[in-house]
Amino acid sequence: MSGPQSTGVVHRPPRVVALGGGHGLAATLAALRHLTGDLTAVVTVADDGGSSGRLRSQFATLPPGDLRMALAALSRRDQWGTTWRDVLQHRFGGDGELSGHALGNLLIVALWEICGDAVTGLELVGRLVGAEGRVLPMSNVPMEVGAEITRMVDGKEWHTTIRGQAKVARAQGRVDRIWLNPPNAPACEEAVNAVEAADWVILGPGSWYTSVIPHLLIKDLAEAVTSDHVKRCVTLNLINQLGETTDFTAADHVATLAEYTGGARLDAVIADPGSVDDEAALRAVTESLGAQLLIRPVRMIDATARHDSVLLAAAYREAFISAGRQ
Repeated sequence: MSGPQSTGVVHRPPRVVALGGGHGLAATLAALRHLTGDLTAVVTVADDGGSSGRLRSQFATLPPGDLRMALAALSRRDQWGTTWRDVLQHRFGGDGELSGHALGNLLIVALWEICGDAVTGLELVGRLVGAEGRVLPMSNVPMEVGAEITRMVDGKEWHTTIRGQAKVARAQGRVDRIWLNPPNAPACEEAVNAVEAADWVILGPGSWYTSVIPHLLIKDLAEAVTSDHVKRCVTLNLINQLGETTDFTAADHVATLAEYTGGARLDAVIADPGSVDDEAALRAVTESLGAQLLIRPVRMIDATARHDSVLLAAAYREAFISAGRQ
């Protein structure tokens, strides 16, 4: 009796694009690299605080910090990769001009000046750390986040306009609307191409208004993200961010994101049980967008507000398999 016959079908790892910035995007990348090597990070370029803000102001360049963190998260897991990851992440102390700067930020800005191209510079740093994936800016133009905020003062509503990522992130009150300046900045072409070729796009975790939603305010990138060919997964935060989402429920996060995607279909929403305050409301908004709600433990065992990369990878794998069966 002959053995089982091959179908001739080659099952490749999924092509995945993760959108965001900062620690949230780094957590996503750390998880996704357990599942695929065909991985691209598309990173916000609106940061104007800390080392990135200083370099952005001095050199009129993209803020490098979130891009650096994504490269570090994708660094090869051998001695070479981890050594260069630590070099990228090394931050100078003291009180001199270099105080507070991450060495990787300086390296990235130097390569941008030498190469004259943001994508080429990032690819060179990726080769240095042996990045298992690609890191791209959402735009080659540095952006500014603006927001309309409503505050309650002595029982009355006060409306305020705030500009700048760092200020918006800390703003007290309800964010009514955000926008980007310049308003019509082009998307990074390579980022759009990556999304158009992707099987899955991952949104979140991260600062909702200043790291996740800004990608949806760039026309060409938003059109690629919300197109019918790609599946979309939302990863909810473990805790609310003091300031921009202080009073948000888990359902509010999904509903707000839907406002900026034009109500585009979602395929999966992943939430840790500890972050679900009203399961019925979260399930209702999730299912209204066509998504499967996966309430799974994805928090670090020490109970800190950090995602466990293995547990999050398992949740992503379940989402990918479930959606493939639909």
